[in-house]
Amino acid sequence: MISIAIPLYNEAESLPELIEWIDRVLSENNLEGEIILVDDGSTDESWDVIADLSKRYSQIKALSFARNYGKAAGLQAAFAEAQGDVVITMDADLQDSPDEIPELVRMIREDGFDLVSGWKKKRYDPLTKTIPTKLYNWATRKMSGIYLHDFNCGLKAYRKPVVKHVELYGDMHRYIPVLAKRMGYTKIGEKVVQHQARKYGHTKYGISRFIKGPLDLITLSFVSKYGKRPMHLFGFYGALMFLIGMGVFLYIGGYKIWALSQGIAAKNIADMSIFYVALTAMVLGTQLFVGGFIAELVRGISPDRNKYLIEKRLN
Repeated sequence: MISIAIPLYNEAESLPELIEWIDRVLSENNLEGEIILVDDGSTDESWDVIADLSKRYSQIKALSFARNYGKAAGLQAAFAEAQGDVVITMDADLQDSPDEIPELVRMIREDGFDLVSGWKKKRYDPLTKTIPTKLYNWATRKMSGIYLHDFNCGLKAYRKPVVKHVELYGDMHRYIPVLAKRMGYTKIGEKVVQHQARKYGHTKYGISRFIKGPLDLITLSFVSKYGKRPMHLFGFYGALMFLIGMGVFLYIGGYKIWALSQGIAAKNIADMSIFYVALTAMVLGTQLFVGGFIAELVRGISPDRNKYLIEKRLN
């Protein structure tokens, strides 16, 4: 069985066509599946449409949030409900084609991928969206080491263990491949998929996504590298800054003492700008070191301090 996870927000117009399309694809390819719809606090008639569709399509499972929590929360809730050995994610706006589902399932089951990400090679979006998207994908490739062309494509396929172990929060749905790799799921593939122009409504994402996305990427990159060893970052740079400041201070202080012993007129240390640079470096170095130490203490009491993933076991 496969699971198709669809988070949605105000998509009442597109849902009937989408579900009919999915049902037809599953039937034509002899695929048994469940369709998990997560209504992310819609303010239109989406839930009423879902209730009506559930009477006609027995494979529908549906959840409704009390308010809008975001796509990551919708996916996380759907992942918790998923029972299929392969989990497909897609958007509800008809821009993702259900015709791609059979090949995505085959790539997981037969080719052995942990995750297959869609690549909308030909897009029907304005330049104001495609150009920032290209820059975002380039930066994500460089920082993550995962060479996908379209990280944020909603159409993806996963092995069941991946969605059960990856934890989404905030806007981290954009970085599921990065989170999966961090957990040890490194068999990540890509498939060119058909992108369709939006048929109903309008996009739910504003310009803020171009700010939030890079910030989330920086956070994820930092946490991935130093989340379990913050002292390696803060302690190293803190000690380095402190030693540089101390070295400069000892140099100018030593020179002052030597000059006085030789009867040579020397400038007052407090009148030297380099003295304040050295002092600032020592203060900042101390603060970074203490920050790293506190981070280590917090990490030590964290409930997931020894969290690791066991996927296979022999008795």
